[in-house]
Amino acid sequence: MSASSDSRAPRTLNFNVGVLGHVDSGKTSLARALSSTASTAAFDKNPQSRERGITLDLGFSSFTVDLPDHLRDERYDSLQFTLVDCPGHASLIRTIIGGAHIIDLMMLVVDVVKGVQTQTAECLLIGELTCPRMVVVLNKVDLLPANKRQSAIEKMTKRLHKTLESTRFKECPVIAVAAKPGGPEAPDTEEPQGVPELIELLKKQTYLPQRDPKGDLLMAVDHCFSIRGQGTVMTGTILKGSLAVNDTVEIPALKVTKKIKSVQMFRKPVSGATQGDRVGVCVTQFDPKLLERGLVCTPGSLRTLYAAVISVRKIGYFKGPLATRAKFHVTVGHETVMAKVAFFGLPPAAPSGPPPATARPCSLEEPFTFDREYFYQDEYAAGQGEAGSGADPEQWALLEFERPVTCPLLCLVIGSKLDTDIHANACRLAFQGRLLQGFEEKTYTETALPRLHIYKTKQKEGQVERVTDDYTVIGRNLFKKETNLQLFVGLKVTLSTGESGVIEGGFGQSGKFKIRVPEGLRPETKQLMTSNSKKKGKGGGKGSPAHEDEPKLDSQPISIHLHFKRYVFDPHKKMVQS
Repeated sequence: MSASSDSRAPRTLNFNVGVLGHVDSGKTSLARALSSTASTAAFDKNPQSRERGITLDLGFSSFTVDLPDHLRDERYDSLQFTLVDCPGHASLIRTIIGGAHIIDLMMLVVDVVKGVQTQTAECLLIGELTCPRMVVVLNKVDLLPANKRQSAIEKMTKRLHKTLESTRFKECPVIAVAAKPGGPEAPDTEEPQGVPELIELLKKQTYLPQRDPKGDLLMAVDHCFSIRGQGTVMTGTILKGSLAVNDTVEIPALKVTKKIKSVQMFRKPVSGATQGDRVGVCVTQFDPKLLERGLVCTPGSLRTLYAAVISVRKIGYFKGPLATRAKFHVTVGHETVMAKVAFFGLPPAAPSGPPPATARPCSLEEPFTFDREYFYQDEYAAGQGEAGSGADPEQWALLEFERPVTCPLLCLVIGSKLDTDIHANACRLAFQGRLLQGFEEKTYTETALPRLHIYKTKQKEGQVERVTDDYTVIGRNLFKKETNLQLFVGLKVTLSTGESGVIEGGFGQSGKFKIRVPEGLRPETKQLMTSNSKKKGKGGGKGSPAHEDEPKLDSQPISIHLHFKRYVFDPHKKMVQS
């Protein structure tokens, strides 16, 4: 090595691999096998490897290999794989979404005997939302009879490629291994099968990830401990931005700021670290029990929200309806909380006539803004996009959290029904979106929601009871007796005969009301009213033929139609007409 390269501190490229799969597919055994195989085989040229051992702490393990040829780069000498082993389902979603900014490759572990199970499909969906590349690992091949093993592996590989055809991972590599031959209870004497080949495959799949040091710091802390006389150490992964010694950081969960005293990467002191790096950060003393897991950020950059507006898309494999007022488990930032959902979209287009020349193309995402009106939806509207495209129309949702959440804006949001039976053959991921607007006030229902112009359309129908003069009619059956008619004064109505009128006020005590018709009633309307009232008057005689005709006339009374909008969050409950 030349003197100049000796003077350059060697750097390790950290590459984050999410290890996902159905419960009992052998994810943890695989992480352990990879780490230990790598530490004995591929680490021989790396003197620090034995000292470092493996860190199987809280689902993070790592191993270092020589930098593959296609990544030869002045900046790096070695490649570290950090395996994020995602346990249990709720934490799986939380871990992957929280780490979406930095998971570079997904390793989907499939039990070769059982094939794709419910959670396997869910892991695949999460991968599609968060990750650019994937490797499928068929595990437990030792459980297949030796004489049928190869054909069973080929059959499962073919089936998986068919499943992946319609996803972003089509043609992704599939490899067969036995991470823990004989199962979890078996002694450790049996060597894992196929693991060295898997390490070579992982090396081939690596690339130089885009790491952006700019912007606010966001770090996911997964472990916290104190060192006597030095301070408290937080270990974790930098999701966004960068940090350096002497920076001040905020721990939002504890509402405190702390100064960074020192930073370590791969057990070596460094002056700073950037997005994607795994680090240990020592800050001034606090009780580590207060922060087992959580977020650390640039002071003031995270918001604690009681409610939020998100863009929303239904996940195609979710079978149930997405109903307004329903509750979902919502994973946002690094937390999963229950939230009540209300869906809304753009106002429906006029039903008749050709679309305007300025019709929006379906792909154009409309930005959310408080300056526009939105249409209230009883449930998510699927497959009714413009021009009968079959695509879902643009829509949004209001989330009201059961407890406040701390997260960055524009972060990924996933809604799930995690209380569904894990063994039921049903996808529990319901919708996904981005957080567009957060409400930080506890009193957001009074202070913020009235700015959200979401309306319902209402229509009422009544009948004309009689004409009082050429410009006035009395109506009935439009309101209940106890309705406050003052709220409706000034609203426009239309008669079934075509005239337009305005409600002037109540008439008597029984819910009847007076309508002013500014243009005057048409002669034929007056004629119809007169004949209707005459027939009603005549219909008393026994056996009279008029009595037989009466239903015909009475079945066509002149109806009154009232259409208006009511804004869902308007505290005054005003009626509005366009």
